[in-house]
Formats: sequence, structure tokens, C-alpha cells
Amino acid sequence: MTTRLARPRPRRIHALAVPLAGLLAFGGVGAASGTTPPQPMSADAQLDAAANQALRGLSLEEKVGQLFVTWVNGKSADEVNPKNQADFGVDTAAQAVAKYHLGGVIYFNNDSRDNFDSPTQVAKLSNGLQQAAVTSGAHIPLQIGTDQEGGTVTRMGAPATEFPNSMAIAAGRSTDSANQAATIIGHELRAVGINQDFAPDSDVNSNPANPVIGVRSFAGQPGLASQFVTAEVKGYQESGLPSATVSSTAKHFPGHGDAATDSHTGLPRIDRTEEQWRAIDVPPFKAAIAAGIDSIMSAHIQFPSLDPSGEPATLSKPIITGKLRNELGYNGVVITDSLEMQGVRELHSDAEIPVLALKAGIDQLLMPVHLDVAINAVLAAVKSGDLPMERIDQSVLRVLKLKLKRGILYAPFTNPAQVPRKVGTPAHLATAQAIADRSVTAIANDAGLLPLKQKPATALVTGWGVASTQTLADKLTAHGTRASALQTGQTPSDELITQAATAAKSTDLVVVLTNNLGGFPLQNKLLQALMDTGKPVVAVAAQIPYDAGYANPVPTWLATYGYIGPSLEALAKVILGETKPAGKLPVDVPAGADVQTVKYPFGHGLTW
Repeated sequence: MTTRLARPRPRRIHALAVPLAGLLAFGGVGAASGTTPPQPMSADAQLDAAANQALRGLSLEEKVGQLFVTWVNGKSADEVNPKNQADFGVDTAAQAVAKYHLGGVIYFNNDSRDNFDSPTQVAKLSNGLQQAAVTSGAHIPLQIGTDQEGGTVTRMGAPATEFPNSMAIAAGRSTDSANQAATIIGHELRAVGINQDFAPDSDVNSNPANPVIGVRSFAGQPGLASQFVTAEVKGYQESGLPSATVSSTAKHFPGHGDAATDSHTGLPRIDRTEEQWRAIDVPPFKAAIAAGIDSIMSAHIQFPSLDPSGEPATLSKPIITGKLRNELGYNGVVITDSLEMQGVRELHSDAEIPVLALKAGIDQLLMPVHLDVAINAVLAAVKSGDLPMERIDQSVLRVLKLKLKRGILYAPFTNPAQVPRKVGTPAHLATAQAIADRSVTAIANDAGLLPLKQKPATALVTGWGVASTQTLADKLTAHGTRASALQTGQTPSDELITQAATAAKSTDLVVVLTNNLGGFPLQNKLLQALMDTGKPVVAVAAQIPYDAGYANPVPTWLATYGYIGPSLEALAKVILGETKPAGKLPVDVPAGADVQTVKYPFGHGLTW
């Protein structure tokens, strides 16, 4: 096999831009004439040799730059965006890449950092940033990453293929589905120039009140979570040539599943014993490591049984070096969660954090609040001797090795003209819908309402979510039941509750979407008012399945584990009797706030 060099040819990496199978195949060059040829080097040894070759040409500033991954502002590399001046002191994203010799960037789709318009546009943005990387500074291509977990955490939406949340996929109990989802996500990301996906979430969601993980986790039990983590890692990383796959990232080590605080806004404390940690949190990460995971993301959580100092795991040498490196034997790239999050900023300044993270054993620093401050702090620590150069080289080598392994160094560019033929294809969309169809879980059907005796002529969709209620109403209508939407939100007012009850009286069926009944109990008042109308009511846990465990008057409960289009399409088909529910709970659903009493156990799921 031959591989064409990316153009323009990077000055310092052009020697590496060859197929890795042939790189140093006989142990290097320079053997004396007539001597016995050395034995072929292993693939891992070839990567080490090539990474060391790349490292030798880098200055200190270029090495340190490789350890940082940040956001960029704008939808094209050369777009003049005032936010870039505020964040980086330059006009364009390309100039930021060149100024700091960045190792990577991360794309977002939110209001403040919106990099997504269309898949073809993203491909052009990626090429522009890679052009800046390979023609300046270190001349080393970028890791370009995003959070494309599926479901709730989806950065590149339609027309790209959208998949359900991880917990929905696990409800379908098919690891093949997980592998297919990751394969498609990885190929579509690489088609637009994204070569790293910060997925899968490898936390075991053992705390029903977890405010930040929930349905992003595959399961509440480590065995099932481990199976699905393995399937997705292999889908992302083993589904084609390195230049057609993405790096997978298991997160958030040492395990965020038992948190009761959102690490975006505070510093969670996990009070498991070390033995409980090994039994519950460790297995999915061990599975990811066994599957060859390229990178692991740290969590901004305190875990006193693993490190009594109170440092968040991201800054903890006992956790990152002691547990992840030494005990679990992981030698790939370890990246922080976002350094903007309050969980890591609670105890230290923004200048201290990157230095402490590197001392702990971290390799890459994701999204420091002030990039200039962070980079200069690391440079100063190296120059003062506080951070040994050997420690920097160790992490840079891991980053370079990842880039070689994933084909980034010799194939950083993508072809925008090919994007429409690779992203959101009919075959991909059909696969996503088939996976969603497996996920809908019938938790309760105490009154025998489902399956419906006949298809209703009209329906009211109410409850949580402007988009979700309208989307479901549209899908029911498309399937032959004329439906209207009236969203009432998580804290429905008396006026809205009365309005919904009035609307229900003139319809054949009522469908109510809930989201976090435990945190927003006024939704129960809405459910009671709708039941009081005497109309048939189907309640749907549209996000976390734990809603079905709370005391409420509705005897019919379904769970979708999310509200993307394919999940709501699958829901519509189950409600109208076109398909049967096939999902099984991936978690225990407790009796409301009484987490010691299981109302619907792991594995529960009705069908008819």
C-alpha cells in the first residue's frame, strides 16, 4: 500500500509521511555492509522510533504547544472573529494555531463557540487549521477533536447521522449496535477532518441523582458498561485504515458515575472505598485499555480513598500516575477534562493548574481559561527546573505516537468534495433508526393500556421540551394520528397545567414527556391533572429513566433515554403499535428518592 503525502509537505514531518508498515521495518538505517540484517521491529517500536524522530526537531515552545488543546472561534480558519483577539490576541483561528504551536483544537456548536454550519464547511475549517499547523512552528498536524457521544452530547448534528444516548444503546443490549454507531460516527467525523472523539463515556452511573452523567453512561452496572465501552472503542479505532478512523477517549477517570455535584459548577466528592472503586468504576476503564484506547480523560472530582489530599483527580499524582499508569498499566495519552470547569479551579489558580496536572502525569491540557497564562506557566516551570524536560518529552512523545498511530501525521487533510457522500448517508441514517428502535423500554403498563386497541385519531403531546414535544407530535401525525404539541416545561405553572388538561379532554390520547421528576416535582402535578381528565395517558421518561420510579398516578411508563429524532420516531412507533418495545433497563430504577429500594430492577422491560 502507498500513501500520498499531504500537501503542502510539512518541513519537519515529511520523513514520517510514509506508510507505518514500512517505517523502520528492519530496525532503522545505517547497518554496516555485510552484517546480519537486524530483526524487524514491532509496530510499537516503529511508532516509538518515529515519534522520537519527530521530537528531536522541536523547540521547547513547540513541545509545550503540543500539550495544549483549545477551542477556536469561527467557522473558517481565516475568519476574523473578535473573540479570537480576546482569547488569543490574534484575529483568526489559524493565527492562534500558529502562534501557540498547538497540539490540538476542539470544536463546539454552542452560541459562544460555534464551529458547525454544515459538514462540508467543517471539512474546510479543518483543512484550514491543518494548513496553519503544518506550515508554521512545529510543522506538526493537529488533533482535531469534538464531543460526539451521541444523544444529549452531539456537536455535529443533522445532516450528519445522529445516534441515541449511550444508555439507550445499552438498553437495546446489542454490542453490535454500539460498534456500528461508533464506526459510523468515527467515519463521519474523519470525513470532515475531525480525528479525535471524546467518547465513549465510560462512567458507571450508579447514582440516580448524578446531575452530569446520567444517560451519557451505558449502564449502572460495570459488566454491561464494560461490554459497550469495548464495542465502541473498537468501532472508533479499528473500523478501517488509521487515516479513516478517530482516536477514542474513555472518560472520566477514575469514575464520575457516583457524583452528586456537577463538576462544571463545583468539585464533586466521591466517597466510595478503594475496594468499591475497583469493583464498580474500574472495569470499563480496564476494558477500554484492553481494547487499545488512544486516550483517557481525567475527572475533576475528589476521591479521598484514592488520594486523601483533597486534590481533584486531574491534579492527583496518586490517581493519575499511581492508579491509571502504574496499577492499570496505561501508557497512552491522558488528557484533562476542560480546565474551564469549576471542579478543577476550586483550589488553584489558572497558572498553577497546568503545571500541577503535568506533575500528576497528565499529557494534554484541554481548554485552559487563559491559554497564554497556561502555556507561559508551563514554560516557566521547565526553565526553573520545577518541571523536568524529561517529563515534557514523555508527554510529547505520547502525543506524537498517537498522531502517528491514527494517521494524523501523514494524512491530516480531508476532501470536502467527498463529504456529502460520506456523512448522513441513507444507510447510516437507517442504522441509527434501527438502533433507536431497539431502545424504547416499557417500564410499566399496569392498566394494560398498551398496545392500544385501535390507533387514536387525535393525540396531545405535552410536558417537557419545546422541540421534543413538537417533534413527537409531528412524528405521530406522520404515522396517521393527528397530534398537537403543548409544552409545559420542567416547572409547569398552574395556568399551563389547566391549559394542558383542557386540551386533553378533546383528544383521544395524551402523551406526557418528563425530564428529571426528582429535581422538578411539579411535573407530577401535571401528570395528576391529566389523569383526572379520564383520558388515556402515556408517560415517557424522555431523558433519565429514573422518572418512572417516583410516586405518581400514571400506570403507563415508557423510557427513551433521550429525545433526538430517531428516539422520538421509535417512541411514536411503539405508542401506535407499529413496533413492540424491546429495551431492557440498563440501571436499577429506585422508588423515587429512596435509592435503597429498587422499584424496577436492572434488566426489567415489558413487551407484548
